[in-house]
Amino acid sequence: MHAKRIFDLVATSALLPLAAPLLLLTATATAVTSPGPPLVRGTRAGLAGRPFAMLTLRTDPRTAVGRLLRRTRLDVLPRLLHVLRGEMSLVGPCPLAPGHPSATRARLGVRPGVTGLWQVGRRSGLPWEEMDVLDQHYIEQHWLGLDLAVLARTVPAALAGRR
Repeated sequence: MHAKRIFDLVATSALLPLAAPLLLLTATATAVTSPGPPLVRGTRAGLAGRPFAMLTLRTDPRTAVGRLLRRTRLDVLPRLLHVLRGEMSLVGPCPLAPGHPSATRARLGVRPGVTGLWQVGRRSGLPWEEMDVLDQHYIEQHWLGLDLAVLARTVPAALAGRR
């Protein structure tokens, strides 16, 4: 087992018990404030292009709860389960739908991440092409130190909200 996968398992095993009450609270708030299930599934391409059903909290932009979840990125909390299952990594490129034009062999050679370089930068203010360049940079340069740096910037970026 590679060091990155071991780190993902150890860190996620520590994070999940801390995140579970928040996940329960946000899922309940989502269910109470808008109709429909609190979790939604979207098919994404994982390692080697294997498709998996990625879970995300439903964020209805017409509700205050939905806007808050998106702005703080709490909508991605269920993705920690995918890290434990080996479908995702804590840090990696953005998970793409199968067949997406940017789903290159290099991108499919690493697990998609819950967070990544573009998520902790200017985030939604970047055009797709720049986000893709940051993902490609991560794919070519990834190492545990870069993962730790991205993780250290993730919480402050989420607390600051999308710009």
